[in-house]
Amino acid sequence: MFDVDYKFTVAERLLRYVQMDTQSDPQSSTIPSTEKQKDLGAVLVDELHAIGINDAQLDEWGYVYATIQPTTNEKIPVVCFCAHMDTAPDSTGTGVKPITHKNYKGQDIVLPDDPTQIITTREHPYLQEKIGEDIITASGKTLLGADDKAGVAIIMDLANYLVQHSEVKHGTIKILFTPDEEIGRGVNKVDLQKLGADFAFTLDGGKRGSFTDETFSADAVVVTFHGVSAHPGYGKNKLVNALKVAGTFLDLLPKDEFSPETTEDREGFVHPIRIEGIAEKVTVEFIVRDFDTKRLKLHETRLEQFARQAAGKYPGSSYKFETKEQYRNMKEILDKHPQIERYVQEAMERARIRFKKESARGGTDGSRLSFMGLPCPDIFTGEMAFHGKHEYVSVQDMQKSVEVLLHLVEVWREKACASKEKS
Repeated sequence: MFDVDYKFTVAERLLRYVQMDTQSDPQSSTIPSTEKQKDLGAVLVDELHAIGINDAQLDEWGYVYATIQPTTNEKIPVVCFCAHMDTAPDSTGTGVKPITHKNYKGQDIVLPDDPTQIITTREHPYLQEKIGEDIITASGKTLLGADDKAGVAIIMDLANYLVQHSEVKHGTIKILFTPDEEIGRGVNKVDLQKLGADFAFTLDGGKRGSFTDETFSADAVVVTFHGVSAHPGYGKNKLVNALKVAGTFLDLLPKDEFSPETTEDREGFVHPIRIEGIAEKVTVEFIVRDFDTKRLKLHETRLEQFARQAAGKYPGSSYKFETKEQYRNMKEILDKHPQIERYVQEAMERARIRFKKESARGGTDGSRLSFMGLPCPDIFTGEMAFHGKHEYVSVQDMQKSVEVLLHLVEVWREKACASKEKS
């Protein structure tokens, strides 16, 4: 089925897309959080039209919807491929200058616009598996944005291939590009009825061959400390400084556990991400993560104990503790659909790569989509070192991801037809 002479477009697409600033903003209340995300959406719609996908559209909320029409009359469940257009707020995405390091030799990569930024093989051992491949990085002053524009480019190349190769038999395939995934709002306004898919896959994973069917479960916590305002010149026995209460609270957090910097594998954590306030009132924002959803409550109870203890050290102060669900471990849903994993594994075998089942210490749009009724695991793109200036991606990994998707749509059709024959 796969045309080995096909000229991939995924790398050139990525190089274009990353130069568009699409950083999302967690402090914004608009949808999307930044209007500039729509700029990329408009470009993608134009490119989809040029490919020959005429129903591609960008809606008012910044979502791109499109349909690759079926090439068979067989009744096949509709599959969707999804990627997010925004880049993380953690590092600037303005003025990205992508660099392609052809035929990588295994050396540390010094980024030219800031030579202190060095992508080392010690910190990034996956690079040792990429010798002889072409590596794309930023120039040292920005993130790259392969997270998740590599996923966007892969899906666009898939669409390009399938339109050019109408002999490939497949059912209806939906495309979805989302805004604001990096700030946890990627599916807030998605229209699943318009999308019309039965199953979906995000293209937002890392190493070649990885398949992710498990993510963290996640809550947000906001702790608000109230002090007592008074003129500092006359504050004796009156002033209660909420900033000091908050500082004591943060100092109570364990130094050797309970945090992202001290946990790994399946360990959960609590992580302060923002603090704001004055002497009278301070808010501290946290994210709480664990693979076991029931453990979130345990983490939050412990965190509240620290808040209560801190406020107790400053008579006259008080606190408010608020929690909000963000997303849940997609595995709770995907375990009900074991055929998805089997189909992906077969597609990877046909692409001659090793299938690697992984758990993600984070979340994707697929986490929430799965609980909204659209089962949605994640497939690799090759993007690595997300959210920072050392971000990189292998061109060959992206190409292999395109090939896996092509095999997957073929497997999807074959299995659907075989199931009908048995029944």
